[in-house]
Amino acid sequence: MITLLRSLAYMLVFYGISVLLVLAALAAAFVAPSAVQPVATAWAYFHRFCARWLLGQKVRVEGDLPRGGYLYIVKHESMFETIDMLCLFDRPAIAAKRELFDIPLWGRVARRYGLIPVERSAGASAMRALRTAACKAVGEGRPLCLFPEGTRVPHGEAPPLKAGFAGLYALLGLPVVPIAVDSGRLSPRGSFLKRSGVITYKVGEVVPAGLDRREAEARVHAAINALNGPKEGHAPVRAGAQISP
Repeated sequence: MITLLRSLAYMLVFYGISVLLVLAALAAAFVAPSAVQPVATAWAYFHRFCARWLLGQKVRVEGDLPRGGYLYIVKHESMFETIDMLCLFDRPAIAAKRELFDIPLWGRVARRYGLIPVERSAGASAMRALRTAACKAVGEGRPLCLFPEGTRVPHGEAPPLKAGFAGLYALLGLPVVPIAVDSGRLSPRGSFLKRSGVITYKVGEVVPAGLDRREAEARVHAAINALNGPKEGHAPVRAGAQISP
């Protein structure tokens, strides 16, 4: 019952206020396009606030998260990390599925912010568009984040990486920071109910640029799945982790 009440409160508060923040971002875009990014960042921190105090979900980061010229590759288990990337990084350029940009109002804000649309069914043309947008983001000094599985994956599953990762890895010539996340334990895909607990980001060893494609993919695949485990229950807290208050 507590989980149900918390989930209802989260839905009402987070999505209700999100509508107002989207409208604020649209208004800011008419004044100055750059004003959208601070509003979007505030939205992300509001989301983390709601997750913490309404759902009882804390955030833990294991390992040091390097900053600079890297390609950040992130496990994707729930909506949580797609929003929370704006808390982990400064103005990240995030590749997101094209369908999200069709959401009324939100899609326009996403474009103004600088998210990168990915048309998953468009083949080679989608890869060219992704590469162009990624190069532009890197040139602007923005962190580049990619969810290489292409969609949310149930906790414990480890599907192969999509081709987009290998293409960007070869094109950009950047070292890769793989990041595992286990948000699906608490917020399973397709479930309205969201449980309390700790969501962990585990920063893997940096994968250097210039490796053979198979080796790079193998290293990244292993690292982003480092938190895979039972689909139910709560992972133990490990020493040295940084947990949000």
